[in-house]
Amino acid sequence: MEHPLKEVHPMSSAPPSPPDRRGLHKAFAASLSGTSLEWYDFAVYSSAAALVFGDLFFPGSEPLTGTLQAFATYAVGYVARPLGGIFFGRLGDVIGRKRVLVATLLLIGVATFCIGLLPTHAQAGALAPTLLVVLRFAQGVGVGGEWGGAVLLSSEFSEAGQRGFWASAAQVGPPLGTLLANGVLAVLAGALSEDAFLSWGWRVAFLLSAVLVAFGLLIRSRLEETPVFRELEARGDRPTAPVSEVLRTQTRPLVAAILARVGPDVLYAMFAVFVLTYATKELGMSRGEAVTAVLVGSALQVVMIPWSGWLSDRYGRRTVYAIGAVGGAVWSVVFFAMASSLATVLPGVVIGLVFHSLMYGPQAAFVSEQFTARLRYTGSSLAYTFAGVIGGALAPLAFTYFLAKAGTGYVIAAYIIVACSITLVGLRLGRAVQEESLAVSPA
Repeated sequence: MEHPLKEVHPMSSAPPSPPDRRGLHKAFAASLSGTSLEWYDFAVYSSAAALVFGDLFFPGSEPLTGTLQAFATYAVGYVARPLGGIFFGRLGDVIGRKRVLVATLLLIGVATFCIGLLPTHAQAGALAPTLLVVLRFAQGVGVGGEWGGAVLLSSEFSEAGQRGFWASAAQVGPPLGTLLANGVLAVLAGALSEDAFLSWGWRVAFLLSAVLVAFGLLIRSRLEETPVFRELEARGDRPTAPVSEVLRTQTRPLVAAILARVGPDVLYAMFAVFVLTYATKELGMSRGEAVTAVLVGSALQVVMIPWSGWLSDRYGRRTVYAIGAVGGAVWSVVFFAMASSLATVLPGVVIGLVFHSLMYGPQAAFVSEQFTARLRYTGSSLAYTFAGVIGGALAPLAFTYFLAKAGTGYVIAAYIIVACSITLVGLRLGRAVQEESLAVSPA
């Protein structure tokens, strides 16, 4: 998978000084904990959209219609991400990584807490789904600015040859957040009657975000700025218009990073989000059984993602990433052929998320390595957020529509195959620069 003509990347510089190990460990912890807490907020919404929001906020005669509308608000969170990526990405390159990450965590936490206080459609009519969309939009803006900075926290403290592993801290956040969110919902659903869960039990999962975000803010407030940004600041080399500069000078890296992210987003939307709807509404499984499958897969990802990042340090980002893309495409067909009960859905989800991990583990390092130091937050954020709209936002809507119209999961599998093929194109366009430093080039 190596590029036929090795290019000299603009990040190349003299051999970097030894990494600050204490700062690296703190950055890893801050990236992991903060991103996990933010993804708890995002994931608890995703699970609630699949399980309860269709009935509570979009009541209708057809169950799939309510689910489709609930996933439409799920998609709003992705559509809002580019705004967060543009706004916070620019700030991250101008005022620093740390300050921006405190702001994004606070924004998502407040929005999630407020969702837990919303009236339902039965209580407030059309106002209820309107407020839900507004708060979901705010969540999306925060997440749009979060990922690029969380990736840079650990990657800019690490050294070449180990960056895949350390940068994966931000990538472990989604499965940890999903694990925590689904775990809380599973406990609530198991401990309460269905009426109690639909009435007030689901709200507890959203209100808990206040405690979790407070913990994350404490960790991030004690974090040091990355050495790369400190050097940029000392040299007065911060950009004044990073968004336009990225679009003008970093076109190929941006396109490569966007395309590389599409497949993982679509595969995750299938095996961590839509599978809840498919298992309960099409296969007749209980909510608890469906959530259990996602919980087991997410727990394995907590180990698989950093391991995949480490593999990419040893065997190359694009090689490991491509194995995940091809495997995920093939496995989507196998899954719909075998899925019938918990005994088949559970291993199906676990293996699907293993292939996702092989893409997701190297992704943080791969994306950050595409951009120069002074534009890295903006470039990484734009790639992350625009790919999210193309991949993660549309996928659950498309899956629900195709299932309702075609009545078969094989159409969904074809969609996943196309998405993973797009990822392979992005990998081919991307630069293989994992042995180079992310440090600022000499003046």
